[in-house]
Amino acid sequence: MKIKLKQQKSAVTQTALNAISHLIILLPQNCLKTGSKVSWPTLPYDDILKQRLKRSGGEEILLTTDLPNKPSTHVTLAGIKAETNRFELLTLARKLVTPQLAQNPASVAIIAPGFTDEAATPLIKAIVAALLAASCAMPSFKSKAAKPSKLHTIQLFGIAKRIDFSRTIAEADGNNLARQLTTLPPNELTPAIYRKRVAKLAKEHGWKMTFLDQQTLKRKKAGAFLAVSQGSSEKDAGIVHLRYTPTSGRRKQTPLALVGKGICFDTGGTNLKPAQYMHGMHEDMQGSAVALGTFLALSQLKVPYVVDCWLALAQNHIGPNAYKQNDVVTASNGTTIEVMHTDAEGRMVLADTLVQAARLKPALIIDYATLTGACHYSLSTRYSGGFTNREPLIDEIISAGRGSGERVWPFPIDKDFDDELKSHVADVKQCSLGGEADHILASRFLQRFVADTPWLHLDLSAGNSKGGLAHIPTDITGFGVNFTTQLLFDNDVLAKVKG
Repeated sequence: MKIKLKQQKSAVTQTALNAISHLIILLPQNCLKTGSKVSWPTLPYDDILKQRLKRSGGEEILLTTDLPNKPSTHVTLAGIKAETNRFELLTLARKLVTPQLAQNPASVAIIAPGFTDEAATPLIKAIVAALLAASCAMPSFKSKAAKPSKLHTIQLFGIAKRIDFSRTIAEADGNNLARQLTTLPPNELTPAIYRKRVAKLAKEHGWKMTFLDQQTLKRKKAGAFLAVSQGSSEKDAGIVHLRYTPTSGRRKQTPLALVGKGICFDTGGTNLKPAQYMHGMHEDMQGSAVALGTFLALSQLKVPYVVDCWLALAQNHIGPNAYKQNDVVTASNGTTIEVMHTDAEGRMVLADTLVQAARLKPALIIDYATLTGACHYSLSTRYSGGFTNREPLIDEIISAGRGSGERVWPFPIDKDFDDELKSHVADVKQCSLGGEADHILASRFLQRFVADTPWLHLDLSAGNSKGGLAHIPTDITGFGVNFTTQLLFDNDVLAKVKG
């Protein structure tokens, strides 16, 4: 259900408040502290709110209460520090919207008295982002379905200059799509079913779609991808290629390519995972879902340049035809690969997909993958790892992570790490058996397949974070959509890589 955003320049009055059932109030924190010389902004029922806030105590300046008016307006109130960073702000936004949405309202109002329009805008956008994330229905297969969110209106009061929420909405739509796809169980999202879903989206949004099936990949000599897919009895694996072309602007250029790992289920192959590590492996396609969600957001925002999206869809199954250790296969750029571990399948399907993306000579390739446990061990699930073949992008990675609230930390990929990938029988090993710095070795491996194209690899260790992350309330986070829009719009990396 589409949620409407209504904006009113006038401040909320007591009469207006008496028609509001749910309200979020954002105040400067320095006006809430005991003994502060900064006075409260004038708002209805401010004396009652002051008294109840004082009684609530606690370390956080946060209050949830009902007002003594006709609709018993359900209020959540918070004091915002001037120096609050984006991640902290989004985390606070989730705390504020949770008690509101627990009552499943049809409408929620937001006010930010005491702030200038310029200061209030990012605060309100954070609340709206949290509302859009929390009200999105995730797939459920329970016999008694949960009640869907009734939220259909978000009201804003007291902002003189109209706020443009187009990017907030596009990012939310992209993130929601990524989370919904990743939540689907493996029998509900095989490569074939996934492709049908993507085809429907392509038709709705006017994207050009082609599919490189296994016969096509054989002709392209994509042996790395096919090594993984050959273990599946159903021959539905392949690479989806989507293209967004603007109505005007750089229509003949390909400045940006998004690539996603889409392993719809990962058994580990002949190096079979034990049960505790195989559980949840339907989420191993989250990289492709994030690439698709980002692609959706960029097309909704009508960026003035061509964007390609490549989804590597396959399953890593066991069976008589499954690939095995010590196999030697040849990728589509001619690189021969010695298979060391069949559970390192993500870098195999990405290798040939990156070759296809690089052949169109984009200005930048960004790939997304739930790739290594090593990145998880290094960063936990709070951050994702970033790897790039362009040193000037390292600062941009950190900056975009901080600015978006989807925090990314860069790792080195120096050439001497290749010593661990030397093979006696092929050009390169797929991985090492030691496991040391596997996130870095995986990146060194992938770098071979982008030629000299500027490239950023995101290892999505924050793709699943228990209890949610920042404003996202679900374990599956859809991490990467907001980071990428920040990188493109605020950090302007396309201009920087061309320079």
